[in-house]
Amino acid sequence: MTPTPVHWKLVVDAHDPHAQADFWSAALHYEVEDHSGLIGRLLGLGAISSDLLVEHHDRPAWRDAAAVRHPEDPFTPESGAGLGRRLLFNRVPESEEKPAKNRLHIDLHGPAGERETEVKRLSGLGATVQDHVKEQGGEWVIMTDPEGNEFCVH
Repeated sequence: MTPTPVHWKLVVDAHDPHAQADFWSAALHYEVEDHSGLIGRLLGLGAISSDLLVEHHDRPAWRDAAAVRHPEDPFTPESGAGLGRRLLFNRVPESEEKPAKNRLHIDLHGPAGERETEVKRLSGLGATVQDHVKEQGGEWVIMTDPEGNEFCVH
């Protein structure tokens, strides 16, 4: 019997979780999760207060967290949370200044032969080119997202 795949998400510390979610949803062609149904239900029950919320994309959202999910993966309609490929951005105060190199990063693989087109697209979304790498094992571009997190475009 094949074991069930492990459910996971990558959690990224962020100064502005919603800006990061917007960038990465556009970069990956993912969807920003809509948690407004859950938020409305919790507000109605008096389980949360409005100081935990912000308005984002014309709907209530968590002030300190945002997430993106692959558009073809399942999600929980009641909460809007993805059940597959997912990135979660949590606000942390110390993320304002990035002290060191990432210990984990995302590699993006676009269509074959279109790396520079993808780099231009990502730059237009707010990413910055850091370096072009060409080694015996391959070629890629090191970029940073709007908060300085490194990622590579192959």
